[in-house]
Amino acid sequence: MADRPLIGVSTYLETARWGVWELEAALLPAGYPRLVQAAGGVAAMLPPDDPAYAAGAVARLDGLVIAGGPDVDPARYGAGRDPRCGPEAQARDSWELALIEAALASGTPLLGICRGMQLLNVALGGTLVQHIDGHVEGVGVFGRHVVKPVPGSLCAGLVGAEASVPTYHHQAVERLGAGLVASAYAGDGTVEALELPGPGWALGVQWHPEMGTDLCVMTGLVAASS
Repeated sequence: MADRPLIGVSTYLETARWGVWELEAALLPAGYPRLVQAAGGVAAMLPPDDPAYAAGAVARLDGLVIAGGPDVDPARYGAGRDPRCGPEAQARDSWELALIEAALASGTPLLGICRGMQLLNVALGGTLVQHIDGHVEGVGVFGRHVVKPVPGSLCAGLVGAEASVPTYHHQAVERLGAGLVASAYAGDGTVEALELPGPGWALGVQWHPEMGTDLCVMTGLVAASS
């Protein structure tokens, strides 16, 4: 059987508890590797590291996922901190921005999920809205809403005319980064997908496909990585 593409997935680095242990741990919700596996790939965790190593890491991968997680530091896009913005995650910001830059430079297929989409936008000079309402059902509870892809976009080719998706975020894309186009919207006008037209494959989705059963977005990444 042919080798399955190796898909790197960025992770948290947090204090966690399991069994008798409470230690710092590289964390990734199991939905991410399960989604990669179900779509035909092999998942490799990429915990925060020295950004200088990002290009070398990406060179060993067939595809890259930047996972969801904490808010991006507003200083990364030249903004002051809104009091509703979450705590900084500087190690993740630095590492994941370097991974994104390496993937774009090398043409490695790239999928950004929630925070990952926002970081893709920031990496290319875009900005974020630091707080919006209506996209979180409750603390620690994923909601659902409909997204409508832009006809003719990469996103539309994967998702179709519209889809109900799992969602959990309180920040959103504001000004688009250089070269990026919005390729899906929520009913309230929030940008729900971004992509970078061109010969490569780079897509960001604001929703959380790893919390649902629809494989279409990850299948697109794995196919592009094969």
